[in-house]
Amino acid sequence: LWVWFYPGPIPNDLANLDYHTGSSSVLLPYDNPFNHTDIICEKSHARQFAETFLPAFFSTVLLIGTVGNLLVILVYWKYSYRKSITDRYLLHLAIADLLLLLTLPFWAIAAARGWVFKNVMCKIVNSMYKINFYSCMLFLTCISFDRYITIVQAMKAKNCKRKRLLRSKLVCFGVWLIAIGLCIPEIVYSESKQVSDTTTCKMMYPTSVTRTIKVTVLALKITIGFLLPLFVMITCYAFIIHTLLQAKRSQKHKSLKIIIVIITAFLLSQLPHNSILLVKSIDTYTMVIYDCKTSDNIDLGFQITQSIAFLHSCLNPFLYVFAGERFRKALIKILGDAIHRTGKSREQSSSVYDIQEGSSNRSSALLAL
Repeated sequence: LWVWFYPGPIPNDLANLDYHTGSSSVLLPYDNPFNHTDIICEKSHARQFAETFLPAFFSTVLLIGTVGNLLVILVYWKYSYRKSITDRYLLHLAIADLLLLLTLPFWAIAAARGWVFKNVMCKIVNSMYKINFYSCMLFLTCISFDRYITIVQAMKAKNCKRKRLLRSKLVCFGVWLIAIGLCIPEIVYSESKQVSDTTTCKMMYPTSVTRTIKVTVLALKITIGFLLPLFVMITCYAFIIHTLLQAKRSQKHKSLKIIIVIITAFLLSQLPHNSILLVKSIDTYTMVIYDCKTSDNIDLGFQITQSIAFLHSCLNPFLYVFAGERFRKALIKILGDAIHRTGKSREQSSSVYDIQEGSSNRSSALLAL
């Protein structure tokens, strides 16, 4: 088709479909190579949206998400109470969310001006983003499963608490290890690449990597990054809802509302984005989309759903931590202590100033005599 519509030699970018993202995309959580439409189509709508909307949106998400996740880390670090297994997962989730959010300034600049940083920064930022993206999804999976054990298997959870605490440390280590393992291709193959008139940061497989390996890696990332967390969350929370409905607890209605909000937020933020990613991935390997308008609309949808997906890193502290009464009390105590210390420090400074002022006045009076 390229030879038919565009006589001449096939460009290297089209002949080697081993790239990561198109010129109109800022970044991809999965290893999508270039699609042929990224080369022959201008995709003005998607590019204009990225240049005008994404920098401001990423800045807002960065500000809100950083404050929320830093407060979570501060409370768990400063406030000494007996931490549960879920608390440990929530702390790691906040760290992963925070590290993911710290990559947003780079993607905001890339959306507005293209990738202007060095090649080594492309490797670091892209790998850091992907590692924390997958670790966030896996820690959400761990939180769902731990809540299932705590509520549905309450007796078993109480009897094996010490063993479960030890296992949770190993689970956290395993989550980070799996996330890093999934992102080895990004660590090795990410680089800045000139596409048309724009420089992008993406992962580019060498020609020696077979298509079977690429598809296998992509399938693993989609499964572990979305399908597994979704399956575990729906299954665990279905059992939890069933258990709460049978219980006679006064707090069960509040718990049910929180669970419904958690599942709804996850589905709304992740399902549209992963659906479009799946379409783009299939098109990458089958090349079924040849219409530039359709391709432009898909890329625009990708930009919008990607922005919504980033919101989950802002929402996590509010959904999982701030909703807890114990955390709110701890946060109020820490903020109250900080305000009290600030007020006390000002009073001491004022007292020292008054003493110095009094001494100065007495010295002036003696000199006058």
